[in-house]
Amino acid sequence: MTQRPALLIMQRHLAPLSVFLENAYDVYRFWEGPPIEAAHDIRVLVVAGEFELDKDLIQRLPNLSLIACFTSGYDGIDVEWCRARGLPVTHAPAVNHEDVADHAVGLILAARRQIAEGDRQLRAGGWTPDSKTITPSLGGQTLGIVGLGAIGEAVARRAEAMRMTIRWWAPRAKEAAWPRADSLVDLARASDVMVVACRADETNRGLISAEVIEALGPNGLLVNVARGQLVDEDALIAALRDGRLGAAALDVFATEPTDPARWTSVPNTVLTPHTAGATTEAVQGMLMLLLQNLSAHFAGESLKTPVTT
Repeated sequence: MTQRPALLIMQRHLAPLSVFLENAYDVYRFWEGPPIEAAHDIRVLVVAGEFELDKDLIQRLPNLSLIACFTSGYDGIDVEWCRARGLPVTHAPAVNHEDVADHAVGLILAARRQIAEGDRQLRAGGWTPDSKTITPSLGGQTLGIVGLGAIGEAVARRAEAMRMTIRWWAPRAKEAAWPRADSLVDLARASDVMVVACRADETNRGLISAEVIEALGPNGLLVNVARGQLVDEDALIAALRDGRLGAAALDVFATEPTDPARWTSVPNTVLTPHTAGATTEAVQGMLMLLLQNLSAHFAGESLKTPVTT
């Protein structure tokens, strides 16, 4: 009888993948204990890309031959380190960027129009005949987008429909329908709302610095649907508490899950638990690409969606 390939799923929230993999593979789950007895059998690590890759573990798996990233982003994976060891990396691109853009717009609306706050106010009995909440229109406001990739462009298209003026910035210029700011600080200074939508890596950790936050200012809204590490979170919290930043709407955090106590006394925030890209359809698309990459890998065929950068 031919031995089935063995896979190791690294993060607990990926546990639902087990049922789709166990028909064809022997599946181990890292949170159930390091699979010491199966170290020589494991051929693939299945990972979520926002988590740092465990290099020490990899070096204890002598027959590992693939890093299969379930997500589109792979910022936690040192691709060059893997490549130097003959380990290809796959991911799930172009699956959830439209959903992430939808969520970004939802965060803008929730923060600017105080939707979540209005819900809390009504439920607490704060809606009275002599009270009325007045919020700013999005029409005519300037939206600055950090990173004009698939997500950034999708956000820009939606914001145009909401009558916003679009600006963007990224380290490299490209042809685009909207003007590029000269610098990130210039973008922040010119923006009413700034959406962080760029890819994260070690070169841009803390990209949204205290200086950028100050430039966005006391009337500005910062929205992050990219990665928490892109924002200096301590500087962000301090600016919100001091009124030097108007508001923040965040789907991602420096440490995940974030400690809720960290946000208890921070005003003018809308927070969601890293769900921007987590739609049923997007997850199904990621699963399909994972299965296709695994099948191709073990058949000796070209990988469906390898990381090439």
